[in-house]
Amino acid sequence: MAMTATPRHERVSSWIREQIASGALLENDKLPSENQLGERFGVSRITIRRALQTLENEGLISRRQGLGSFVADNRLHHGLDHLSDFVEDMHAAGLEPESIVLEEGPEKAEPRVAKALGLEEGTSVYRIDRLRKGNGEPLAYDRTWIPMFYAHLLLQKDLEATTIYRVLEEEHGICVCKGAFRIEAINAPNDVAQHLDVPWGRALLLIERTTYSDADKQVYYQQRFYRSDKVAYEVELRRSKRPQKPLEQPVRGLEPVFKN
Repeated sequence: MAMTATPRHERVSSWIREQIASGALLENDKLPSENQLGERFGVSRITIRRALQTLENEGLISRRQGLGSFVADNRLHHGLDHLSDFVEDMHAAGLEPESIVLEEGPEKAEPRVAKALGLEEGTSVYRIDRLRKGNGEPLAYDRTWIPMFYAHLLLQKDLEATTIYRVLEEEHGICVCKGAFRIEAINAPNDVAQHLDVPWGRALLLIERTTYSDADKQVYYQQRFYRSDKVAYEVELRRSKRPQKPLEQPVRGLEPVFKN
């Protein structure tokens, strides 16, 4: 039986798909020009344009008039101008959330944890480590420290099926009303890298968050390690023409943006 030759435009589009899948081309990277692709594969510009149109239809690239073709940034947006938990974030982004409790139990508060929770160093706190997934893929690793006053309300609760917010707010009427955030780029610690399925030392986003009740009491301190290839943060601001006025609300609050 005679073999069917691969169409020339498909050879081009397959190569570009491989470059994107391997990480050789990242979001918003510019593709080689039509002339460069034509020379590489020995095909006409019509063939190149057909390949690019196929990739654009698949949502893998975007073409910008006069600028060229770029790897698409296919990300799903949800707001962080209000306090939300991981499950709410995933639903807002159109992803199916999953949480896996890896470890939990009491421990003595180290200096950083004690300071965040307003406790004396060495005070007993409750720690919960969870792997967080979206559509079955590891996205984040959470370490959460909770004062024992609140932690006893969470004992015997299945935190793979519910959330800390839901237990405290819906079952105990404790409003988790405020959060203070700090975002930092770090290299993945070995134990975190294993669970996130990334190489040791890979760049991660560390989101530190301390949440407060309506009585302004610290409810928990959390370190969330996000895969940097799966989430970015964006914010849109406006420049005020009245600099003497207090800072106004941003046009769009700080948003985690999840990549497909």
